[in-house]
Amino acid sequence: MKYPIINNQLFKLNRENFKKRLSNGSIAIFQSNDEFPRSGDQSFTFKQNPDLFYLSGIDQEQSILILFPDCPNPQYKEVLFLRQTSEHIAVWEGHKLTIQEAKKVSGIENIYWLDEFWNILPSIINYAELIFLNTNENDRYAHQVPYRDIRFIEKLKNLYPLHRYERAAPILRDLRPVKSDIEIELTQKACDITRDAFNRILKVIKPGIAEYEIEAEIIHEFIRQGATGHAYNPIIASGKNANILHYNDNNQICKDGDVILFDFGAEYANYNADLSRSVPVNGRFTKRQKDVYHSVLHIMKEARKMLLPGTIWNEYHTEVGKVVESELIKLGLLDKHDIAKQDHKMPLYKKFFMHGTSHHLGLDVHDFASRYKPFEEGNILTCEPGIYIQNEGLGIRLENDILLTRDGNIDLMANIPIEAEEIEEIMNA
Repeated sequence: MKYPIINNQLFKLNRENFKKRLSNGSIAIFQSNDEFPRSGDQSFTFKQNPDLFYLSGIDQEQSILILFPDCPNPQYKEVLFLRQTSEHIAVWEGHKLTIQEAKKVSGIENIYWLDEFWNILPSIINYAELIFLNTNENDRYAHQVPYRDIRFIEKLKNLYPLHRYERAAPILRDLRPVKSDIEIELTQKACDITRDAFNRILKVIKPGIAEYEIEAEIIHEFIRQGATGHAYNPIIASGKNANILHYNDNNQICKDGDVILFDFGAEYANYNADLSRSVPVNGRFTKRQKDVYHSVLHIMKEARKMLLPGTIWNEYHTEVGKVVESELIKLGLLDKHDIAKQDHKMPLYKKFFMHGTSHHLGLDVHDFASRYKPFEEGNILTCEPGIYIQNEGLGIRLENDILLTRDGNIDLMANIPIEAEEIEEIMNA
């Protein structure tokens, strides 16, 4: 881990909150993520299952967590299983957690090596009435490969067909979106590293620079400050590339007179930042570019006012859409008479603003949360409007990360330059 040990009170609290939601006589079992092959003899860098991390703080492959609050043997009410290291593993792969280290990280006292799992589980599982198992229920994900959770479910149901099985995901979908103070601090750290990367690239952007050179400056700053790396594949989209919402090629030369759309964020201690900015390659917006920029910034400021506890997801996006329509009329991109006759199921503004304005942020960039539950105090949501004009080769998107509080919200990226004039001033300093 590149980050300092997180206060394990976070994971203790998360486990207690989860266990309170379990029915009597329930056992819950969580698996770490798979290690995925990258080539003939290499694996991709390991990324932990966010639910297991949320409940344990363990950031290591081949780990299993059991929570069984009503277990008749007190020793197995909370149990963590770890891959046992060896001299060979230490030489080839490096350090793995010792049992004492894992206790300090997780706050779990009863920790065993992984080869004890199938000795211990059969000794307790028959005392449980319900078995809570986990799968990835993020509605943005559709798996094609039977990953570790799926394989484990199949095996367990073959071994214990008469138990009642329940889903852990609905509980976690309620818990994970509400961030504790420690989680907010970790997200703020990711945002601050992202800020420094953005300030860094503002100093090097000029006509003729390649998109990948800018990407290199970003990852330099991330790694220099102890981030794991990118929270997601970074978008460095100059000119017409900005109209490709998930542009990742980052291989074009930035031309004088164009605008570059950035969408990137640091991952720190498994928590993520998500930033979008749009800046002129030559340091000065044209009048048209600045007019579009000001419209997007206005939409962002109006949308942020609606990010409050109690706000309903669909109603929020509908209201933001009205602001977008107004700005598109000002820019001459829509006609108010056409809007009056539009099909409201497919509003005309979607031609220029195709994506949603906000998503939850946390251990996943698009964090696990309900689309149908009102926003709550402690949610962190992005605010990311955009206007994309294909025939002008221009795309502007602005995005900050917003923490919802009891009485309003706090912009976790308030210290990152966003006003067009401030961007120009920094680039021409």
